[in-house]
Amino acid sequence: MKIITYNVNGIRAALKKDFAEWLKEIDADIVCLQEIKIDEQLVDKALFESLGYESYWFSAQKKGYSGTAILTKIKPVSVQKGSSMQQSDDEGRVLKANFEVNGVSFSLINVYIPSGSSGTHRQEYKYKWLAEFDEYLENVRQEQQNIIVCGDYNICHKEIDIHNPKANKKSSGFLPEERKWLDDYEEKGMIDAFRNFNKEPHNYSWWTYRNNCRAKNLGWRIDYHFVSQPFSEYMTNCQILSEVVHSDHCPVLLSLAL
Repeated sequence: MKIITYNVNGIRAALKKDFAEWLKEIDADIVCLQEIKIDEQLVDKALFESLGYESYWFSAQKKGYSGTAILTKIKPVSVQKGSSMQQSDDEGRVLKANFEVNGVSFSLINVYIPSGSSGTHRQEYKYKWLAEFDEYLENVRQEQQNIIVCGDYNICHKEIDIHNPKANKKSSGFLPEERKWLDDYEEKGMIDAFRNFNKEPHNYSWWTYRNNCRAKNLGWRIDYHFVSQPFSEYMTNCQILSEVVHSDHCPVLLSLAL
């Protein structure tokens, strides 16, 4: 089974860059998208159906902003939009699908964690969001131990995950409080799938459009698959597909043996 997470920075913009052709070629079972920037009513679902995908969209109330989607070739048992965090739900930031494959059930949670880079008020909201998400995930755990939480976390965890840790030590996305949240996340049994298989530096999933940073590979690793400990036995690989260019992010592919 192949599961992809990808911040497309606008699905309409990605489609103009041959996203549909790439989607057909990569042939993933499930694709989790963030920052779709589109109202569900404007989505050409027939396009994705022609590629074999059912699609579920959770749009932000604000036009052209945020939002998440799940494209899946495996019919989910159920889908839940939102996490009962009002502001988060208004921004379409959490989309959960429950699956059962060959007798194994699991919950897949697609997240688009807020960025705090636009100012102090958004950084404070980001901390609030993280605290509320902890409560949400704990509630999910009460019903399901097999969990994948994938998406754009907007946090670099370790110095190895960012091209210039010293210069960015006061940057949103690499602040001590954010990084500690990921420390605590792992202590609660969530495993960083990519780092489980790859300990090498210079692996990033986002590059600013400025200063030709992508060509120079001056990036940040902020897109993750975190897998709960009980479900981690099914992981076989996790790869950053940095050569794929439809966005300022790139896809990350998790492979599972189910």
